[in-house]
Amino acid sequence: MSHEVDVMIPTRDRPVELATTLAGLAAQTGGPSFRVVVSDQSGPDDGSGPASFDTASATAMVRVLRHRGVEVELRRHLPRRGIAEQRAFLLSCAEADAVLFLDDDVWLEPGVLARLHTALRTLGCGMVAAAMQGLSHVDDDRPAERAHYAEWSDGVRPERIEKGSAAWERWRLGNAANGVHLAESLGLDTRGGPVPAASTWRAYRIAWAAGCVLFDRSALTEAGGFDFWREVPENAHGEDVLVQQRVMARRGGAGILPSGAYHQESETTLPDRGQSAVDLRSL
Repeated sequence: MSHEVDVMIPTRDRPVELATTLAGLAAQTGGPSFRVVVSDQSGPDDGSGPASFDTASATAMVRVLRHRGVEVELRRHLPRRGIAEQRAFLLSCAEADAVLFLDDDVWLEPGVLARLHTALRTLGCGMVAAAMQGLSHVDDDRPAERAHYAEWSDGVRPERIEKGSAAWERWRLGNAANGVHLAESLGLDTRGGPVPAASTWRAYRIAWAAGCVLFDRSALTEAGGFDFWREVPENAHGEDVLVQQRVMARRGGAGILPSGAYHQESETTLPDRGQSAVDLRSL
């Protein structure tokens, strides 16, 4: 094994979004070395339909990645058994010490992977996240939601976050473009300015973060990973929330600013969202 990070992308019926996500990975600079694994559940369960990675655009980005020396694995994983099982399958494919779960509709600006990896090693915690930002909300300033912002100034510590607690309200930090506004207010990013240096970042307290989360693989497996998929309905959501909170309760976790992870804001491919895994399983 010659790479430092496994980038895991679950996808379903999103050929355009997947190609854009792969383009962001192809543009990463400054390390670390990484491998990409795409688990595709597009089309019918019998696998008769085309995969999202079977387009000219996605193929071109895979070729660019491989040309740069990045190993890319393209897998069909059917039949579908829910998003928690899909993530469990991806984790079973992991080899590196660090695992990035990257949603198939998130574009990363150059340097994000390097920033996350540096933060994970520096902080020594279980996970770090670049919460995805929706730039359709860039002019939708929400100072009341940003009031929940608090930095980890003295080292990241394990933290158990209960639903309904004051800490739970930090979820609002991931809304809209709150991360963009926070980064601007802290002088970490400017509109119209250059892409922030990967070496410039701050760690803050989160309840969870969506779209782009880098785990220490040992912390993730110690917390049980996504093995609970057999114990929740196939249409359960919040599987990522539950896993992040389990990791934070044991090894701690942080959000990282600036984010540099941008949501493509496409329609969800999981419209039938049953109960939350957070309500069905304990920490």
